[in-house]
Amino acid sequence: MGAVDKKDEKLNIETIKWGKITWINIENPTGSDMEFLAKNYLFNLFDLEDCLSRIERPKIDEYENYLFLVLHFPVFKMEARVTTSSQVSIFIGGDFLVTVHTGDLKPLAKLFNDCQQNERAREEHMERSSGYLLYRILDRLVDYCFPILNRVIANIEAAEDRLFSEPARDTVQEISVLRRDVMSYRRIIRHQPAILKSLEVREYPFLREDLDVYFGDIGDHIGTISETLEEYKEVVEGLNATSDSLFSHRTNEVMKMLTVLGTILLPLLVISGIYGMNVSLPFEGSSLAFPFIILFTLCISGGMLAYFRYRRWI
Repeated sequence: MGAVDKKDEKLNIETIKWGKITWINIENPTGSDMEFLAKNYLFNLFDLEDCLSRIERPKIDEYENYLFLVLHFPVFKMEARVTTSSQVSIFIGGDFLVTVHTGDLKPLAKLFNDCQQNERAREEHMERSSGYLLYRILDRLVDYCFPILNRVIANIEAAEDRLFSEPARDTVQEISVLRRDVMSYRRIIRHQPAILKSLEVREYPFLREDLDVYFGDIGDHIGTISETLEEYKEVVEGLNATSDSLFSHRTNEVMKMLTVLGTILLPLLVISGIYGMNVSLPFEGSSLAFPFIILFTLCISGGMLAYFRYRRWI
């Protein structure tokens, strides 16, 4: 039925053949790998250049003998605490499928390894058609998006719980990181629905089976992810606005207390300044001058505190 070719020592190319289907997988592509594809499959040279670029926009191009897809999927970088994009380029024809990627997408690497090592997996994923194999790959990659999405949601909800209990500076920094994470995830996902919709509604000669239901299911999952991200984008913006309000409120409270303290101390400063002048003043020669001045200032300060309390300023 088929064969599994070992990795070429000079190229980053691995091949699985099963029935009429050939799956070529290339991790960390090089110029030599692209030359091999150009020589054996006559792919468009611009498409091969796109495979080497890690900033190519998601797209789907149709040619006479094959389709070329560029898709991005999220990968969470623990050290940077942000979701980054990993690109996979796919060539699909009637009897072949080529995947070109950097190896960051674990579901794709695991699916290929399973098909390499397990005949039952090859029969399950590669028996029907290249279009069905494409569906199985995309289904794994889209499902991989959900654990990353759940991690983002959990981080947002944890930040929401901590918003009223931790210092404002730490919370502001965390909300900024979460906001960047959500925006990065949205940029990765936003172009995918249109591509999957094209696979669902258009009839390509390379997708010989009626796969619109399968690709429609993947499109629904991507739509769910996009809607969830949009919802939590609004949540993060609300947390940011709340954090700003709390920070302003705390700043105002501090300023109010400093103002009240300065106002209460003002009589003491004025009286002590007056009695520090080198002029004749009442009670100057009395032994009761100091207690009288202290009592007088305390009465003024107490009266001011009572007035502030009456006006509900404190």
